[in-house]
Amino acid sequence: MDKQIDFLAIGDVVTEPFIKISDAEATCDTEGSHCKLCVRFGDKVPYDSVEVCKAVGNSPNAAVSASRLGVKSYLISYVGDDEVGKGDIESLIHDGVNIDYMKVVPGMTSNYHYVLWHGTDRTILVKHTEFPYSFPMDLPEPKWMYLSSLANNSAPFHLEIAEYLKQHPNTKLAFQPGTFQMKLPMETLKGIYDRTEIFFCNYEEAQRILNTEEKDKVKLMEGLRGLGPKIVVMTDGLKGAYAYDGTDAYFMPIYPHKPYEATGAGDAFASTFTVAISLGKTIPEALTWAPINSMSVAQAVGAQKGLLTREKLEEYLANAPADYKPSKIN
Repeated sequence: MDKQIDFLAIGDVVTEPFIKISDAEATCDTEGSHCKLCVRFGDKVPYDSVEVCKAVGNSPNAAVSASRLGVKSYLISYVGDDEVGKGDIESLIHDGVNIDYMKVVPGMTSNYHYVLWHGTDRTILVKHTEFPYSFPMDLPEPKWMYLSSLANNSAPFHLEIAEYLKQHPNTKLAFQPGTFQMKLPMETLKGIYDRTEIFFCNYEEAQRILNTEEKDKVKLMEGLRGLGPKIVVMTDGLKGAYAYDGTDAYFMPIYPHKPYEATGAGDAFASTFTVAISLGKTIPEALTWAPINSMSVAQAVGAQKGLLTREKLEEYLANAPADYKPSKIN
């Protein structure tokens, strides 16, 4: 009997030590952007603490999020035959993510990044191993597919995914592009954008993808929807989030909180919104779910520790302030 795959995440998995540093400065321009993390050059800089987070990354974070919310979750990803990869797989299994379609590649090194954590934000030193990506075309049809960050050699892999989606029209796709995917030519990702049910990015990424300085949130979402997605969801940090389905545009405030460490908040938002829609929730309902998981993730170190069960999420929702609700915007 074929497996029922409710939620299939696709993307790179990584281990990340969070190195907390106070002896540094974050400098930004007058508009609060183009920020840089500055430490003394040619000196010994003390760090406060380190915490190693295993099996993270946009797609693994989404897979763990879906699992915690009670959805049967799978991950397609690659690790090397090393202790780091072994730890990633053990962590995913511990969090209820099915790893049947993950591959261990002999002779290759698992992804290992370094997170420099300063204040409530972080800078990540990244190095993506270029694994031999290949999509399993005989994969049982998932209800939902969630695609995010992959390495620089993954362009052909995207074409395989697009072909699979073409052959399986009932599978719905959520697309949260990573850095490399935003750099790919639009024609390479046409098959992905055309099949995207829900598209996720933040405000700055929307401008980058559209190559525009447009500041109007609705116009940005209209531009993104013009690329093919049915629903566009755009986050803007602590200022809130937006969604647009071609007819109605919504604004959703954050769930009141003070961030402790914000890594993974965007992944929590996107994956929770996707799960809510997959469970039959409306866009306004999904918008009330997503910020709660983001809030919880931002209260702990790393992208997964704060991810909630559905029961706990609904408890937060029941106790939300009266003004915690989406509103329609022009």
